[in-house]
Amino acid sequence: MAQANMQATTLLAVNGTLMRGLVLNPNLLAVGATFVRDDETDACYRIWSIGDRHPAMIRTPGAGTRVALELWAVPLAGLASILSNEPPGLAIGKVVLRDGSIVLGVLGEPFLCEGQREITAYGGWRAYTAAQQSGSAA
Repeated sequence: MAQANMQATTLLAVNGTLMRGLVLNPNLLAVGATFVRDDETDACYRIWSIGDRHPAMIRTPGAGTRVALELWAVPLAGLASILSNEPPGLAIGKVVLRDGSIVLGVLGEPFLCEGQREITAYGGWRAYTAAQQSGSAA
């Protein structure tokens, strides 16, 4: 097998502006990441809108909901580039998916959410931004 075909990848769960068609998605594409599937977290996450620019998701065992996300296969060599181009306060951590499996994913640091709008009830960033555009975001 050719060396280029043996490039190691890892799954990365993204829940905001890295998703397909959104503003930071080119950061994934630039490192050769490929879309795998739509998925959801386990029902133990909450999510906030950070200045209506991007979301921040935090694991909150015993509270929270399932958050819609996308899974991407990311070359390991590109992971640092993706993280360094994320907004301040976002980090890579472990995310529990609805089937109980654990993958790397984008999470928010708790300080980032202080004083921000919680959007957990929308179930994800796309649903929240769609509600904003239709005028139904409370």
